[in-house]
Amino acid sequence: MASPLVIWDPAMLGYDLGGAHPLHPLRWQLTWELSERLGVLEGIDRFAPGAADEDLLGTVHSPAYIAAVKASSGPRNGSRPPQASRHGLGTDDNPIFEHMHETASLIAGGSVTAARAIARGEVDRAVNIAGGLHHAMADHASGFCVYNDAALAIRALLDTGVGKVAYVDVDVHHGDGVQAAFYDDPRVLTVSIHESPLSLWPGTGWPAEMGRGAAAGTSVNIPIPAGTGDALWLRAFHAVVPGVVKAFRPDVLVTQHGADSHADDPLADLNLSVDGQLASYRALRELAETAAGGRWLALGGGGYSVVRVVPRAWTHLLATVADRDIDPTTPLPQGWLDLAAAARPGMALPGNMSDHRPTAFEPWETDGGTAVDRNIAEVRGLIYPLYGLDPFDPRD
Repeated sequence: MASPLVIWDPAMLGYDLGGAHPLHPLRWQLTWELSERLGVLEGIDRFAPGAADEDLLGTVHSPAYIAAVKASSGPRNGSRPPQASRHGLGTDDNPIFEHMHETASLIAGGSVTAARAIARGEVDRAVNIAGGLHHAMADHASGFCVYNDAALAIRALLDTGVGKVAYVDVDVHHGDGVQAAFYDDPRVLTVSIHESPLSLWPGTGWPAEMGRGAAAGTSVNIPIPAGTGDALWLRAFHAVVPGVVKAFRPDVLVTQHGADSHADDPLADLNLSVDGQLASYRALRELAETAAGGRWLALGGGGYSVVRVVPRAWTHLLATVADRDIDPTTPLPQGWLDLAAAARPGMALPGNMSDHRPTAFEPWETDGGTAVDRNIAEVRGLIYPLYGLDPFDPRD
Protein backbone atom coordinates (compact mmCIF):
# COMPACT_ATOMS: atom_id res chain seq x y z
CA MET A 1 0.00 0.00 0.00
CA ALA A 2 1.18 3.52 -0.78
CA SER A 3 1.80 5.76 2.21
CA PRO A 4 -1.28 7.51 3.56
CA LEU A 5 -1.65 11.27 3.61
CA VAL A 6 -0.98 12.32 7.21
CA ILE A 7 -2.29 15.79 8.06
CA TRP A 8 -0.60 17.90 10.71
CA ASP A 9 0.55 21.43 11.32
CA PRO A 10 1.87 22.41 14.79
CA ALA A 11 -0.25 25.55 14.45
CA MET A 12 -3.25 23.28 15.13
CA LEU A 13 -2.08 23.23 18.76
CA GLY A 14 -3.53 26.74 18.86
CA TYR A 15 -6.99 25.15 19.09
CA ASP A 16 -6.72 25.69 22.82
CA LEU A 17 -9.90 26.34 24.78
CA GLY A 18 -8.00 27.19 27.97
CA GLY A 19 -5.89 25.40 30.55
CA ALA A 20 -8.81 24.00 32.57
CA HIS A 21 -10.85 22.96 29.54
CA PRO A 22 -11.03 19.19 29.03
CA LEU A 23 -10.21 19.41 25.32
CA HIS A 24 -6.52 20.14 25.69
CA PRO A 25 -3.99 20.24 22.80
CA LEU A 26 -1.56 18.23 24.94
CA ARG A 27 -3.34 15.12 23.63
CA TRP A 28 -2.16 15.86 20.08
CA GLN A 29 1.34 16.80 21.17
CA LEU A 30 1.82 13.59 23.15
CA THR A 31 0.34 11.50 20.34
CA TRP A 32 2.87 12.81 17.82
CA GLU A 33 5.68 12.36 20.32
CA LEU A 34 4.69 8.76 20.96
CA SER A 35 4.18 7.89 17.31
CA GLU A 36 7.61 9.31 16.47
CA ARG A 37 9.38 7.43 19.26
CA LEU A 38 7.74 4.18 18.16
CA GLY A 39 8.64 4.78 14.52
CA VAL A 40 5.04 4.59 13.35
CA LEU A 41 5.44 7.27 10.71
CA GLU A 42 9.09 6.72 9.79
CA GLY A 43 9.51 7.80 6.20
CA ILE A 44 6.00 9.31 6.01
CA ASP A 45 5.85 13.08 5.81
CA ARG A 46 3.23 15.09 7.64
CA PHE A 47 1.40 17.47 5.33
CA ALA A 48 0.61 21.00 6.52
CA PRO A 49 -2.66 22.01 4.84
CA GLY A 50 -4.06 25.40 3.99
CA ALA A 51 -6.87 26.81 6.07
CA ALA A 52 -10.45 26.50 4.84
CA ASP A 53 -11.61 29.82 3.41
CA GLU A 54 -15.04 31.34 3.94
CA ASP A 55 -16.47 29.88 0.75
CA LEU A 56 -15.44 26.39 1.79
CA LEU A 57 -16.71 26.84 5.35
CA GLY A 58 -19.96 28.10 3.84
CA THR A 59 -20.69 24.71 2.29
CA VAL A 60 -21.73 23.61 5.80
CA HIS A 61 -21.87 26.72 8.02
CA SER A 62 -23.98 29.86 7.71
CA PRO A 63 -22.39 33.21 6.78
CA ALA A 64 -23.67 34.73 10.04
CA TYR A 65 -22.00 32.01 12.09
CA ILE A 66 -18.68 32.31 10.27
CA ALA A 67 -18.79 36.07 10.81
CA ALA A 68 -19.46 35.58 14.52
CA VAL A 69 -16.51 33.19 14.87
CA LYS A 70 -14.22 35.65 13.09
CA ALA A 71 -15.42 38.54 15.23
CA SER A 72 -14.83 36.48 18.39
CA SER A 73 -11.30 35.42 17.55
CA GLY A 74 -9.31 38.28 19.01
CA PRO A 75 -7.11 38.23 22.13
CA ARG A 76 -8.54 36.88 25.37
CA ASN A 77 -9.72 40.06 27.07
CA GLY A 78 -12.90 38.97 28.82
CA SER A 79 -15.18 40.54 26.21
CA ARG A 80 -17.15 39.02 23.41
CA PRO A 81 -19.05 40.42 20.44
CA PRO A 82 -22.83 40.68 20.90
CA GLN A 83 -23.49 38.07 18.19
CA ALA A 84 -21.31 35.44 19.89
CA SER A 85 -23.96 34.21 22.33
CA ARG A 86 -26.48 33.77 19.51
CA HIS A 87 -24.10 31.26 17.95
CA GLY A 88 -23.09 29.21 20.99
CA LEU A 89 -19.78 31.03 21.53
CA GLY A 90 -18.45 32.22 24.86
CA THR A 91 -19.96 29.39 26.93
CA ASP A 92 -18.15 27.05 29.32
CA ASP A 93 -18.17 24.34 26.66
CA ASN A 94 -17.26 26.63 23.78
CA PRO A 95 -15.20 29.49 25.17
CA ILE A 96 -13.82 32.21 22.95
CA PHE A 97 -10.09 31.86 22.45
CA GLU A 98 -7.38 33.68 20.57
CA HIS A 99 -7.06 32.74 16.89
CA MET A 100 -10.20 30.61 17.16
CA HIS A 101 -11.27 31.15 13.55
CA GLU A 102 -7.76 30.65 12.19
CA THR A 103 -7.02 27.38 14.00
CA ALA A 104 -10.49 25.92 13.50
CA SER A 105 -10.25 26.80 9.80
CA LEU A 106 -6.84 25.13 9.62
CA ILE A 107 -8.16 21.89 11.12
CA ALA A 108 -11.12 22.00 8.73
CA GLY A 109 -8.78 22.66 5.83
CA GLY A 110 -6.77 19.60 6.83
CA SER A 111 -9.76 17.26 6.67
CA VAL A 112 -10.93 18.75 3.37
CA THR A 113 -7.44 18.49 1.88
CA ALA A 114 -7.37 14.82 2.84
CA ALA A 115 -10.84 14.22 1.41
CA ARG A 116 -9.97 15.86 -1.90
CA ALA A 117 -6.77 13.83 -2.19
CA ILE A 118 -8.78 10.63 -1.80
CA ALA A 119 -11.48 11.79 -4.24
CA ARG A 120 -8.87 12.61 -6.88
CA GLY A 121 -7.16 9.24 -6.50
CA GLU A 122 -3.92 10.73 -5.17
CA VAL A 123 -4.08 8.50 -2.07
CA ASP A 124 -6.33 5.72 -0.83
CA ARG A 125 -6.05 6.61 2.85
CA ALA A 126 -5.62 9.76 4.89
CA VAL A 127 -5.73 10.69 8.56
CA ASN A 128 -6.21 13.92 10.51
CA ILE A 129 -6.16 13.29 14.26
CA ALA A 130 -6.86 16.99 14.91
CA GLY A 131 -10.15 16.56 13.08
CA GLY A 132 -13.37 14.87 14.04
CA LEU A 133 -15.01 17.99 15.52
CA HIS A 134 -18.38 16.42 14.90
CA HIS A 135 -20.73 18.46 17.10
CA ALA A 136 -20.51 21.86 15.37
CA MET A 137 -23.80 22.80 13.74
CA ALA A 138 -24.49 24.92 10.69
CA ASP A 139 -25.22 28.01 12.77
CA HIS A 140 -23.60 27.44 16.17
CA ALA A 141 -20.69 25.96 18.07
CA SER A 142 -21.39 22.91 20.17
CA GLY A 143 -19.56 20.34 22.25
CA PHE A 144 -16.11 22.01 22.05
CA CYS A 145 -16.42 22.15 18.23
CA VAL A 146 -16.27 25.36 16.19
CA TYR A 147 -16.23 24.17 12.56
CA ASN A 148 -17.43 20.70 11.64
CA ASP A 149 -14.45 19.42 9.66
CA ALA A 150 -16.00 15.97 9.27
CA ALA A 151 -19.10 17.39 7.56
CA LEU A 152 -16.94 19.73 5.48
CA ALA A 153 -14.79 16.79 4.35
CA ILE A 154 -17.86 14.77 3.35
CA ARG A 155 -19.27 17.77 1.47
CA ALA A 156 -15.94 18.15 -0.32
CA LEU A 157 -16.02 14.48 -1.34
CA LEU A 158 -19.47 14.92 -2.83
CA ASP A 159 -18.51 18.16 -4.54
CA THR A 160 -15.44 16.48 -6.04
CA GLY A 161 -17.59 13.84 -7.70
CA VAL A 162 -17.81 11.03 -5.14
CA GLY A 163 -21.19 9.37 -5.43
CA LYS A 164 -21.80 8.04 -1.91
CA VAL A 165 -20.01 8.44 1.43
CA ALA A 166 -20.39 6.34 4.57
CA TYR A 167 -19.48 8.00 7.87
CA VAL A 168 -18.93 5.84 10.97
CA ASP A 169 -18.51 7.58 14.33
CA VAL A 170 -17.20 5.61 17.35
CA ASP A 171 -16.88 8.59 19.69
CA VAL A 172 -18.69 8.08 22.99
CA HIS A 173 -20.92 11.06 22.13
CA HIS A 174 -23.49 11.00 19.36
CA GLY A 175 -22.20 12.40 16.05
CA ASP A 176 -25.06 14.87 15.97
CA GLY A 177 -23.53 17.63 13.86
CA VAL A 178 -22.63 15.32 10.99
CA GLN A 179 -26.01 13.62 11.16
CA ALA A 180 -27.77 16.99 11.04
CA ALA A 181 -25.73 18.15 8.05
CA PHE A 182 -26.83 15.17 5.93
CA TYR A 183 -30.14 14.14 7.45
CA ASP A 184 -31.92 14.76 4.13
CA ASP A 185 -29.15 13.57 1.81
CA PRO A 186 -29.45 9.98 0.53
CA ARG A 187 -25.84 10.09 -0.70
CA VAL A 188 -24.47 10.05 2.86
CA LEU A 189 -24.84 7.27 5.41
CA THR A 190 -24.09 8.34 8.98
CA VAL A 191 -23.60 5.60 11.57
CA SER A 192 -22.97 6.54 15.21
CA ILE A 193 -22.32 4.08 18.04
CA HIS A 194 -22.36 6.01 21.29
CA GLU A 195 -23.33 6.01 24.95
CA SER A 196 -27.08 6.09 25.43
CA PRO A 197 -28.78 9.50 25.26
CA LEU A 198 -30.39 8.55 28.57
CA SER A 199 -27.08 9.10 30.34
CA LEU A 200 -24.91 11.34 28.16
CA TRP A 201 -24.93 14.66 26.34
CA PRO A 202 -26.13 15.67 23.74
CA GLY A 203 -29.21 13.56 24.44
CA THR A 204 -29.70 12.60 20.81
CA GLY A 205 -28.86 9.54 18.77
CA TRP A 206 -31.93 7.37 19.27
CA PRO A 207 -32.55 4.50 16.83
CA ALA A 208 -35.68 6.28 15.56
CA GLU A 209 -33.50 9.09 14.16
CA MET A 210 -33.24 7.48 10.74
CA GLY A 211 -33.03 10.28 8.17
CA ARG A 212 -35.76 12.11 6.33
CA GLY A 213 -37.54 11.82 3.00
CA ALA A 214 -35.42 10.18 0.34
CA ALA A 215 -32.70 9.77 2.99
CA ALA A 216 -34.82 7.57 5.27
CA GLY A 217 -32.57 4.84 6.61
CA THR A 218 -29.32 6.71 6.05
CA SER A 219 -28.97 7.81 9.67
CA VAL A 220 -28.16 4.84 11.89
CA ASN A 221 -27.81 5.23 15.65
CA ILE A 222 -26.66 2.52 18.06
CA PRO A 223 -27.04 3.62 21.70
CA ILE A 224 -24.92 1.71 24.19
CA PRO A 225 -25.83 1.59 27.91
CA ALA A 226 -23.49 3.26 30.38
CA GLY A 227 -20.92 0.86 31.82
CA THR A 228 -20.66 -1.29 28.70
CA GLY A 229 -17.21 -2.80 28.14
CA ASP A 230 -15.26 -4.09 25.18
CA ALA A 231 -17.04 -7.38 24.52
CA LEU A 232 -20.59 -6.03 24.35
CA TRP A 233 -19.54 -2.84 22.55
CA LEU A 234 -17.78 -4.90 19.89
CA ARG A 235 -20.79 -7.20 19.64
CA ALA A 236 -23.02 -4.21 18.90
CA PHE A 237 -20.53 -2.77 16.42
CA HIS A 238 -20.21 -6.00 14.45
CA ALA A 239 -23.94 -6.73 14.61
CA VAL A 240 -24.87 -3.51 12.83
CA VAL A 241 -22.06 -1.48 11.30
CA PRO A 242 -20.48 -3.79 8.68
CA GLY A 243 -23.83 -5.02 7.40
CA VAL A 244 -25.40 -1.64 6.81
CA VAL A 245 -22.21 -0.03 5.42
CA LYS A 246 -21.68 -2.86 2.94
CA ALA A 247 -25.33 -2.68 1.88
CA PHE A 248 -25.02 1.08 1.32
CA ARG A 249 -22.02 0.48 -1.00
CA PRO A 250 -20.11 3.72 -0.38
CA ASP A 251 -17.31 5.03 -2.56
CA VAL A 252 -15.39 6.38 0.47
CA LEU A 253 -15.46 5.56 4.17
CA VAL A 254 -14.98 8.45 6.62
CA THR A 255 -14.51 7.52 10.28
CA GLN A 256 -14.35 9.48 13.52
CA HIS A 257 -12.32 7.96 16.36
CA GLY A 258 -13.05 9.79 19.59
CA ALA A 259 -11.13 8.02 22.37
CA ASP A 260 -13.60 9.06 25.07
CA SER A 261 -15.28 5.64 25.15
CA HIS A 262 -12.38 4.53 27.37
CA ALA A 263 -13.01 3.58 30.99
CA ASP A 264 -10.60 6.29 32.18
CA ASP A 265 -12.34 9.13 30.35
CA PRO A 266 -13.65 11.72 32.82
CA LEU A 267 -16.60 12.90 30.71
CA ALA A 268 -18.41 9.66 29.89
CA ASP A 269 -19.38 6.28 31.27
CA LEU A 270 -18.46 3.52 28.84
CA ASN A 271 -15.84 1.00 29.88
CA LEU A 272 -13.70 0.29 26.83
CA SER A 273 -9.97 -0.31 26.91
CA VAL A 274 -7.28 0.82 24.49
CA ASP A 275 -7.36 -2.77 23.26
CA GLY A 276 -11.06 -2.53 22.44
CA GLN A 277 -10.54 0.76 20.68
CA LEU A 278 -7.73 -0.76 18.65
CA ALA A 279 -10.05 -3.60 17.67
CA SER A 280 -12.50 -1.03 16.29
CA TYR A 281 -9.75 0.67 14.25
CA ARG A 282 -8.72 -2.61 12.65
CA ALA A 283 -12.35 -3.52 11.97
CA LEU A 284 -12.91 -0.18 10.24
CA ARG A 285 -9.74 -0.64 8.18
CA GLU A 286 -11.08 -3.97 7.00
CA LEU A 287 -14.47 -2.40 6.29
CA ALA A 288 -12.84 0.30 4.17
CA GLU A 289 -11.16 -2.42 2.12
CA THR A 290 -14.25 -4.58 1.68
CA ALA A 291 -16.93 -1.90 1.34
CA ALA A 292 -15.25 1.22 -0.07
CA GLY A 293 -12.48 -0.02 -2.34
CA GLY A 294 -9.86 0.84 0.28
CA ARG A 295 -10.66 4.57 0.27
CA TRP A 296 -10.61 5.69 3.89
CA LEU A 297 -10.38 9.03 5.71
CA ALA A 298 -9.82 8.66 9.47
CA LEU A 299 -10.34 11.57 11.87
CA GLY A 300 -9.73 12.11 15.59
CA GLY A 301 -12.46 13.41 17.87
CA GLY A 302 -13.08 13.49 21.60
CA GLY A 303 -10.89 12.02 24.31
CA TYR A 304 -10.20 13.69 27.63
CA SER A 305 -7.81 11.32 29.35
CA VAL A 306 -5.19 13.28 27.48
CA VAL A 307 -2.09 11.53 28.85
CA ARG A 308 -3.00 7.96 29.80
CA VAL A 309 -5.35 7.13 26.92
CA VAL A 310 -5.48 9.40 23.88
CA PRO A 311 -1.78 9.22 22.86
CA ARG A 312 -1.79 5.42 22.95
CA ALA A 313 -5.17 5.12 21.22
CA TRP A 314 -4.34 7.51 18.40
CA THR A 315 -0.82 6.17 17.94
CA HIS A 316 -2.55 2.84 17.32
CA LEU A 317 -4.89 4.65 14.91
CA LEU A 318 -2.01 6.18 12.96
CA ALA A 319 -0.31 2.78 12.83
CA THR A 320 -3.51 1.13 11.63
CA VAL A 321 -4.03 3.63 8.83
CA ALA A 322 -0.39 3.19 7.76
CA ASP A 323 -0.53 -0.65 7.98
CA ARG A 324 2.22 -0.55 10.60
CA ASP A 325 0.37 -2.30 13.38
CA ILE A 326 1.89 -2.06 16.84
CA ASP A 327 2.04 -5.05 19.13
CA PRO A 328 -0.07 -3.97 22.12
CA THR A 329 2.61 -5.28 24.50
CA THR A 330 5.14 -2.76 23.12
CA PRO A 331 6.64 -0.81 26.06
CA LEU A 332 6.21 2.94 26.15
CA PRO A 333 9.55 4.64 25.49
CA GLN A 334 11.20 6.15 28.54
CA GLY A 335 11.63 9.49 26.79
CA TRP A 336 7.88 9.66 26.20
CA LEU A 337 7.13 8.68 29.79
CA ASP A 338 9.39 11.51 30.95
CA LEU A 339 7.46 14.01 28.81
CA ALA A 340 4.13 12.71 30.09
CA ALA A 341 5.29 12.85 33.70
CA ALA A 342 6.47 16.43 33.25
CA ALA A 343 3.13 17.39 31.71
CA ARG A 344 1.06 15.78 34.49
CA PRO A 345 3.26 15.36 37.60
CA GLY A 346 2.15 12.61 39.93
CA MET A 347 -0.10 10.85 37.43
CA ALA A 348 0.21 7.06 37.25
CA LEU A 349 1.29 6.21 33.72
CA PRO A 350 0.71 3.02 31.73
CA GLY A 351 3.69 0.85 30.89
CA ASN A 352 2.88 -0.21 27.37
CA MET A 353 0.44 0.12 24.47
CA SER A 354 -2.15 -2.18 26.03
CA ASP A 355 -4.58 -2.18 28.94
CA HIS A 356 -4.29 -5.99 29.05
CA ARG A 357 -8.02 -6.46 28.66
CA PRO A 358 -9.45 -9.26 26.49
CA THR A 359 -11.47 -8.12 23.48
CA ALA A 360 -13.06 -11.44 22.50
CA PHE A 361 -16.82 -11.23 22.06
CA GLU A 362 -19.72 -13.49 21.23
CA PRO A 363 -21.50 -12.55 17.99
CA TRP A 364 -25.05 -11.28 18.37
CA GLU A 365 -27.87 -13.78 18.54
CA THR A 366 -31.52 -12.84 18.33
CA ASP A 367 -32.27 -14.37 21.73
CA GLY A 368 -29.59 -12.38 23.59
CA GLY A 369 -30.85 -11.07 26.91
CA THR A 370 -28.73 -7.99 27.64
CA ALA A 371 -29.74 -4.37 27.12
CA VAL A 372 -27.14 -4.18 24.37
CA ASP A 373 -28.78 -7.13 22.59
CA ARG A 374 -32.17 -5.45 22.81
CA ASN A 375 -30.75 -2.26 21.33
CA ILE A 376 -29.14 -4.23 18.52
CA ALA A 377 -32.49 -5.86 17.75
CA GLU A 378 -34.23 -2.48 17.68
CA VAL A 379 -31.69 -0.90 15.35
CA ARG A 380 -31.62 -3.86 13.00
CA GLY A 381 -35.41 -4.05 13.00
CA LEU A 382 -35.70 -0.43 11.93
CA ILE A 383 -32.80 -0.20 9.47
CA TYR A 384 -32.01 -3.59 7.98
CA PRO A 385 -35.25 -4.11 6.00
CA LEU A 386 -34.63 -0.80 4.22
CA TYR A 387 -31.48 -2.36 2.74
CA GLY A 388 -33.03 -5.72 1.93
CA LEU A 389 -31.31 -7.34 4.92
CA ASP A 390 -32.90 -9.77 7.35
CA PRO A 391 -32.90 -8.18 10.82
CA PHE A 392 -33.21 -11.60 12.45
CA ASP A 393 -30.40 -13.34 10.58
CA PRO A 394 -27.08 -12.79 12.42
CA ARG A 395 -25.23 -13.58 9.20
CA ASP A 396 -26.46 -10.30 7.64
